[in-house]
Amino acid sequence: MTTDQGFVADCRARLAFDLLAHTWNAVVVWALREGPVRPGELRERIGGISPKVLTETLHRLRFNGLVERRAYAGSPPRVEYSLTGLGRTLLEPLEAFGAWAFEHGEDVMAAREQAEEAGHGRG
Repeated sequence: MTTDQGFVADCRARLAFDLLAHTWNAVVVWALREGPVRPGELRERIGGISPKVLTETLHRLRFNGLVERRAYAGSPPRVEYSLTGLGRTLLEPLEAFGAWAFEHGEDVMAAREQAEEAGHGRG
């Protein structure tokens, strides 16, 4: 994964983990995999995300070079978002992570239930 001797603040692996730590980043990247989309349609694809959180997430992904915004003149004007080349490089790791979740999701849920029954909660 990395040749660094640990997870220091400027480690590149830490950067990747920070990108995935934001709840909606990976979801938005995955939702954009099929091509450019308008914000309203993107919210429909995702479900459960507020306009404000979607805007913040798209801004964060643009800041990191993963998403691009294209504005079109016209009446009414419209905006579309799409993945950049760099953003598309995340699709394979996200797919692998999703496959892991599909394969091991039941195990994780069982572990959670067991912990809650034992009184361990989330801490």
